[in-house]
Order: sequence, then C-alpha cells, then structure tokens
Amino acid sequence: MALSMHRELSNKQLQSMDSSKYVRYTPEQVEALERVYTECPKPSSLRRQQLIKECPILSNIEPKQIKVWFQNRRCREKQRKEASRLQTVNRKLSAMNKLLMEENDRLQNQVSHLVYENGYMKTQLHSGSATTTDNSCESVVMSGQHQQQQNPTPQHPQKDANNPAGLLAIAEQTLAEFLSKATGTAVDWVQMIGMKPGPDSIGIVAVSRNCSGVAARACGLVSLEPTKVAEILKDRPSWYRDCRCLDVLSIIPTGKGGIIELMYMQTYAPTTLAAARDFWTLRYTTSLDDGSVVICERSLTSSTGGPAGPPSSSFIRAEMLPSGYLVRPCEGGGSIIHIVDHVDLDAWSVPEVLRPLYESCKILAQKMTIAALRYIRQIAQETSGEIQYGGGRQPAVLRTFSQRLCRGFNDAVNGFVDDGWSLMGSDGVEDVTIVINSSPNKFHGPQYNSIFPNFGGGVLCAKASMLLQNVPPPLLVRFLREHRSEWADYGVDAYSAACLKASPYAVPCARPGGFPSSQVILPLAHTVENEEFLEVVRLEGHAFSPEDVALARDMYLLQLCSGVDENAIGACAQLVFAPIDESFADDAPLLPSGFRVIPLDSKTVPDGPAATRTLDLASALEVGSGGARPAGETDLNSCNLRSVLTIAFQFTFENHLQDNVAAMARQYVRSVVASVQRVAMAIAPSLLSSHMGPKSLPGSPEAVTLAQWICRSYRIHTKGELLRIDLQAGDVLLKQLWHHSDAIMCCSLKTNASPVFTFANQAGLDMLETTLVALQDIMLDKILDEAGRKILCSEFSKIMQQGFAYLPSGICVSSMGRPVSYEQAIAWKVLNDEDSNHCLAFMFMNWSFV
Repeated sequence: MALSMHRELSNKQLQSMDSSKYVRYTPEQVEALERVYTECPKPSSLRRQQLIKECPILSNIEPKQIKVWFQNRRCREKQRKEASRLQTVNRKLSAMNKLLMEENDRLQNQVSHLVYENGYMKTQLHSGSATTTDNSCESVVMSGQHQQQQNPTPQHPQKDANNPAGLLAIAEQTLAEFLSKATGTAVDWVQMIGMKPGPDSIGIVAVSRNCSGVAARACGLVSLEPTKVAEILKDRPSWYRDCRCLDVLSIIPTGKGGIIELMYMQTYAPTTLAAARDFWTLRYTTSLDDGSVVICERSLTSSTGGPAGPPSSSFIRAEMLPSGYLVRPCEGGGSIIHIVDHVDLDAWSVPEVLRPLYESCKILAQKMTIAALRYIRQIAQETSGEIQYGGGRQPAVLRTFSQRLCRGFNDAVNGFVDDGWSLMGSDGVEDVTIVINSSPNKFHGPQYNSIFPNFGGGVLCAKASMLLQNVPPPLLVRFLREHRSEWADYGVDAYSAACLKASPYAVPCARPGGFPSSQVILPLAHTVENEEFLEVVRLEGHAFSPEDVALARDMYLLQLCSGVDENAIGACAQLVFAPIDESFADDAPLLPSGFRVIPLDSKTVPDGPAATRTLDLASALEVGSGGARPAGETDLNSCNLRSVLTIAFQFTFENHLQDNVAAMARQYVRSVVASVQRVAMAIAPSLLSSHMGPKSLPGSPEAVTLAQWICRSYRIHTKGELLRIDLQAGDVLLKQLWHHSDAIMCCSLKTNASPVFTFANQAGLDMLETTLVALQDIMLDKILDEAGRKILCSEFSKIMQQGFAYLPSGICVSSMGRPVSYEQAIAWKVLNDEDSNHCLAFMFMNWSFV
C-alpha cells in the first residue's frame, strides 16, 4: 500500500517537472514571444503577466515557463553571436596565417639569394678575383628575372610611347615591377619596429633598407570586397591628407576590362620652408586570373607620355617609381591588401636640416602606406556598424569635417598663388610670414558670407616654422590640446576685440585682456586605432573686455588632434582647430589654424648644452647647392629627437584695416611661438633626466635647493627620513625625490589666496595628469573633494603649529577630472634656509586612479 502511494506521488512529481521544463509552443505562440523579445529581450515579471493577458494564445502557459523561454532565447542569441564572432576570428586567423606563410616564403627566397651571393663573393675573394665588378657578379649569381628585380631600371619603350600600344607596354612593365616589390625580393624590406602582425593589427609594415628614393610596403586584412577596396584606394584625396588634387587627364581601355589613366597629382608641402611636389603618372588597373585586382602606377617622362615643359614654379617635380595596390579576395569574404609606395622626392632641393622628411621611409609609411590601410579599415568598421559616433552625425559627415580641417590647414601653410594668396611685406624681422587672400576663390559658397565683410576684405594667414630638439611630438601636441591657456592666453588690442564682437571667426581662440576661461572637450569621433580625434571644444565664459564680463559668452571650436600615440614610428602630430557657431551645420564655414609637429630621424646626442636648445628654424637653413653651413654655427644634424614645428593662424580682415590686422596677427603668432618654446623646454624629457633634474619654475628656488628644503623640513617636523641620503648630495637627492614612488607636491602659502601648486615630482605630475608648466594653474582646493577640504581646514592650524599632520585616506581629482584614491597623506611646512615658511608640502601614499 505504502509502495503504491509512493509510486503515485513520484509519477505526479515527474509530470509536474515535465510540465514546467518541457513545453511545446505552437508557431503562433513563438511568433508572439519573438515580437516581444525584439522590443524587450528581458521583460519584467509584470510585463510577462501583461503579455499573457494581451495574448490569448499564451493563456495556457505559466509565467514561469515564459520566463524560462526568454532565458533560453537570450542564451541562444548570445551563443549565436559568439559563434559568429569566432567564425570571423577564425577567418581572420586563417587569412593572416596564409599571409604570414607567403611572407615567410618571400623572406626565405631573399635569404637564399643573399646566402648564394655571399658564397659567390667569398669564392671570388679566395680565388683572387676580388676585382670583379658588381655587374659581373650579379650576372653570374642571379637569374635574369632576379637581376631585373634587384636592379629595376626600366627601359621605357621610346617608340610610339604616346599611343595605346606604347602605353600598354609601359603599363605591363610597371605591373611586373610592382608585383616583384609587393610579393617578391625586388626590394630589401625591413619590418618596422612595433608593427606586430595579427588579426586585429594594422598589418605587416616594412620599409626599404637601401633602394633609390624611399619605399614602404604593407600587407593587411579588411572585411571589404576587392572591388570596393580598389575604389577607395583610387580615390587618393579622400585618405591621403597631403594630396591637394588628382586630375585624370586621359583614360584608355585595355583588354580584360583593364584601363590606363594618365594623371597629374599635386601634394602639399608639410612645412612653410619647402616647396610642394607634383607628379605626372600612368596608372594601370587590371585583374589577375585568381580574381585579384591590381592598381599600379609610375611616373611618366616627356618621352613616355608625360609633360614636355618644366614643372610649375610653385612645385618641384617628384618621381613615383613602380608602386601600387594588390587586392586579393579572401576566403569567406574580405580582402588581403598588398601596398607598395616608392617615390623619389628630390631631397636635395630642400634645406639640409629638412632632408630627413624627404629621405625617411618611416615617414612615408606613416603618411601614405599605413594611412591607406587605416582608412580602409575605418570604412569597413563604419559599414559594419562597429563604430559609434556622437552628436547624431553620420560617419561620412564627420570624415568630411576632418578632411576639410586638414585641407584648410594645408592650404594656409602652403599659400598657393593660384588659390589667391600673396605675400605681404615684413616688418624687418623674418620670423613670421604674412600672406593675404583678398579674393579667396577657395572660400566660395553662401556659408562663407558670414565670414567676409560686405564692404571688402579677405583672409590673412600668419605662419612660422621652428626646429624643436629633444621634445617628443606626441607629448607636445597633447599638452597644447589639454592646456590651451598656456599658449592662447594673450591680449590683443582694442581693434581685435571689436572684430571679435563683430565676427566669431576673426581671431582663432584669442582671449583679449587675458580674462580666464576654461575649456571643455566634447568628443565627436575617433578612428579605429585612436590615432585621430575629432572633437568640439567649448571655451566657457569668454569675455571681450572688462565691461563685458557680465555678457560673457561661450566660444566653440571644431578641433582635430592626431599623432598623439608615442609608439607610432615616424608619425606626424598635429592640432588643427577652427571656430564654429552653436548651430554647427554640416556645411559650416571653416578657417583652420593650428600646429603641426613632424619628427626627424634621431641622431647621436651631442655633448654640452646644445642638446636641449629650441631654435628658430629659419635661422638655420642652408638652401644653396653646396649646403655648407657657415663656420661657428651649431650642427643641427647632431641633435637627437629633432622635430619641425609649423604654426599657422588665419584671421579675417576688412580692407581699410588690413595693416592693423597684420600687425596684430604677427605679434600674436610671435607670442604663441615664445610660449610654445617655453612649453617645449619645460616638457623636454632631457630636462627631467638624471643629469639635470626637473626645471625650476619661475620665482622658485633652484630644484636642488627646494629638494633639500623639503627633505630637511620633513626630518625636523616628523623626526623621520623622507630619503635615506645625505641632504648635501645635491643632484642625487633631487633624482631620488623626483623618482619617489609616492606623489610629492608643494603649494604656495600666500595669505588671502587659494594655495597654488608650485612643484611636484614625477608621481605627483602623473597623479594630477599635468606637467611642470601647467602645474602653476592648479589650485589645491580644486583637487580635493568636499571631505578632503574639510579635513584640511580642521588640520590646518595643527600643521602651522606642530609643523605637520597626517591626513586619512580619501579621494581627490586630477586636472583632467579623473578621481584618484589614496590610502594616507601627510602635510608639512617647508622651511627655507632662514627657517621661514616657504611652502606647504603634501605626500599622497599608495594612490591610484579609481
């Protein structure tokens, strides 16, 4: 009896479990649930009950079962997405593995050739035939094909070069030479440091070791089809920021759907101190038997279809050696891209100090080769919806803003005559160049009507270039972006203030009278690898004069910041901005101004103080054919970590006030140059090295003396040792204080004024996210939270009487607004040699960003 009751109970429990676990849903019920899932994948209990009431077909299903259905549905969706992601990763890894195997085979072939050549040379030396010429060696060692690859000196068909048959012969030869560079051993490629291949990396990037001109090569993967990739790459002005124009003058169709294009291209000069380049080229687009698309290009001469006359006076003719793009279809979708850029930029036509810009394969790789790959990846991720943008703008609109900022800044730096620019006379000092554009044909359209005066005027550009030594370009540009007041806080005369009232575009970011305002950076977009940022900067509380403080209004700037990655080799860093109004329309007029810092190749560090000088580049040029520097001048090529800084600011003017605006602009740019020089000297890593220690701030004692005061006062007040070292050790003491693991900083002790920081060691600067120069703008009460300020106020009298006080753990804020936690802090009075109060020191222990 008991056994039968137990069995009956067990059967009921099983039936109950089965009814709760296994429910067969009809197609109509699944459709209803799917509709709800689309709107709300995780409905609340109330929403599930409401669903049962609203849908009669679900009335026979318990709320708990519906909850389980949604859980299972979310799990299936997650599994589906993960499976899709893994399939995508697997395709990328398979493609990258194929690419790496091909690269390995290419390198093995190159090694085999080199080993064979080396063995042959040893044989010749041992047999007494060391006098054999290089050409005879190559003719014995190499096959005919490899000899052509190693010595690509094309013999263009001279006969019938201008007819289709002659051009096709040149195109086929260009194709063969390009493929030998892209996939063969025609050039001795060396992989760029830091460019590690992988499925999510930019690709495999290499530069030439020893070939004529400068050459760079890259291989990468993108999730776009070959035809789309080819279309993007052919539109060079869209991704190559130095391309001013690209005109296709003639199109000749060939077999298999290929075309030959005769083209003329102009490129901008990167600085004000060199001429721009132009190219006459033949571009050949065709398909290979495996479905790959090839776009190859080379320069033309007068005998091969190029121009017969000399280049324009504004340009220097450069040569493009066989270059191009090989786009191969990838299994499962996407493309494998091979890019080769090989040019001769006529480096001897520029001043010697600038020649590294035209002789560096790394700079070419960053400006052209890597830029092309990055742009294609950007388009691919925008197409797939992986990138989110702010401000409700479409990706294409934001990319157009970036291109317009760069193009406008390049136009200002170059000042081409055919754009309407003309040189204005100087005031006797050649440090700042003024060019004006009274009939600007580059600024056309109704959106520019608000910029130019109705009764006559134009645009004026003040620009200058200088050589920086021992200053990393990314660090300088980051500082200029984050601490605008360090270089933009300069007064202008009453006239410029009146112009600012009349038009927000008159003076870019000038603050008449020096009235303080803070900046707020509002991000808009960034590229895939965060190498470029587009943002809106709001300058708050902008006052034009003392009587206008009550009417202060905000100013807005559209800003582009790029090249702030310290790991990028040969990358240019720049900060370009243009005033905009609050409406920020898609066709808003832009007059860009800004800074561009281009690194030069590092050289050996010289001895003596010349290693840390920041010089005016215009005083160190030698453009003559001999290139000899006068005796007694410093050898600029012996300095390390050199870079060229170019500054250009654009202003609008009325015709009758042109001279006034020019004088104001010249003085304003000189002030900016002086400020940037001061900032560059302050943030130069050499000034913080073990040899020199941190640079002392204006009005402060020498850094070594201040370090001694800090440590001696700590010992007097706390009876402990901040550093276990003799206080007379000087530089060694300063070095240990500078590299102390805890954040140590000093602030002023002025009465009736908020304490301002005057010194911080490296950990203190890291905690505050600032530099020694900008440190002077940070007040103590701005970094402490409300609890920290209350504790400091309650302990302040104790600090002044006893000399020190321990503060409990708490939270403070960096200059960039990030919260920082610390376990304990100690504050003490710093006494000078006369035992008078000099400043107040703080040490924040075990701090970290929250």
